[in-house]
Amino acid sequence: MKMDLSQQLAKHFREVHTGGNWTWSNLKENLEDVNLEEATLKIKSLHSIAELVFHVNYFVSAALNVLEGKDLDAHDKFSFDLPPINTNEEWNQLKSKVLNDAEKFAVLTGQLPEEKLWEIFTNEKYGNYFRNILGIIEHTHYHLGQIVIIKKLIREGYR
Repeated sequence: MKMDLSQQLAKHFREVHTGGNWTWSNLKENLEDVNLEEATLKIKSLHSIAELVFHVNYFVSAALNVLEGKDLDAHDKFSFDLPPINTNEEWNQLKSKVLNDAEKFAVLTGQLPEEKLWEIFTNEKYGNYFRNILGIIEHTHYHLGQIVIIKKLIREGYR
């Protein structure tokens, strides 16, 4: 079965979150064994894993609102404003939110008529839907790389 462009974008978005992409790296698997201490640990001036997870989801969540017909309400200055995470339950809730939002985003992206991809995404300064969806995929891969490196540093005892 041939996929249209919207379905292909949805597939790539889903894969960076849950697996199957050509990098063989995804958020779900890389976060599964990260405990609360590792998630919230700050190494020098680097963001914590939890902050990066929140940041990635901040933009997914904002774009998801648009796909659901709501207004875009996101500001870069708030994208790292992670509320304190003090328990395993709170950490697990964040991970669940990320995966749940990602699945909703993938489903709605896959349902977009292809011509919608070339329409303006809420405001001309943001470009079209295609640019924003592809940008979110790229953004997720970028921060996934940071998460993987920080996780390795933590496990090798670098503080």
